[in-house]
Amino acid sequence: MTAGKLAIGDKVTAVYKTGSYIGEVVDVSGVAKAAVRILAVIEHPTQGNLHQPMDPNVSFFHQRRALAFQEIALMPLSTIEPYGGNVPDYQESLKRALKSEMLKMSDLEAWAKRSLQELEQLQLEYFPN
Repeated sequence: MTAGKLAIGDKVTAVYKTGSYIGEVVDVSGVAKAAVRILAVIEHPTQGNLHQPMDPNVSFFHQRRALAFQEIALMPLSTIEPYGGNVPDYQESLKRALKSEMLKMSDLEAWAKRSLQELEQLQLEYFPN
């Protein structure tokens, strides 16, 4: 989206770092970014080191919090889209986004455990001694 198409008060979705939000435009004076007031969370930010994804043994494992209700953040214009739906309650949206992210991690953990079991079985078949 471009700054010229945004107006103060517009409801939008936007991505900030690794989280996705519903918000309200509060300033469009920038060329590459717009200031957006957070109203709800769509997707909780990703945890860990983004430069070394899936690695739990990095020197600094980032804990990323969702942006707070009514917090204003500069969002890249390229991530901003118009939003026409009802804005959910912030706390409920945060709870839903957090549970969704936790479920993804739980599913990933289950997949990793199952993959390891299959690889161990293959190891026995490949190298029976």
